[in-house]
Amino acid sequence: MSHGEHQPVIVVEKSSGIGAFLWGAVIGAGVALLLAPRTGEETRAELRSRGRRLRAKAEDTADELQTRLEDGYEVAKARVEEKFERTRRNLSETRAGARDAVKAGKAAVHSARDELESKLAEAKAARDEASEADRDIDDIDSDDEGAAVSEDEATA
Repeated sequence: MSHGEHQPVIVVEKSSGIGAFLWGAVIGAGVALLLAPRTGEETRAELRSRGRRLRAKAEDTADELQTRLEDGYEVAKARVEEKFERTRRNLSETRAGARDAVKAGKAAVHSARDELESKLAEAKAARDEASEADRDIDDIDSDDEGAAVSEDEATA
């Protein structure tokens, strides 16, 4: 072939194919009815029979789907309830732990306060004893000074 001659071209159209399928089904059904070896009454009876079977099958499928959905719902509900209960138990345990920690903290504060007050009382008592001892020493020193002055006066 030379460059001037026309070459065959293939064109491919892309479509969903649903429309073509439906048209093909309608045309096929029409041709089947025209070429069927049955009478009109037999054909109508066959169509009714097939329609009933199709309807029964659709109802069975719908019932099965409903059962699956109900089962799935029950399973999901049970899981949610289980997780909710587990969360509630964890929260209760956490609250109890927090309460115990607060009680322990309060007990530690009271214990530390009692110990501090006890040490403060001991320190106060020791200070009072030291003050008393200082006063006694001052009294002794003043008695010694008075005695020394009296001796000085006596010798003078």
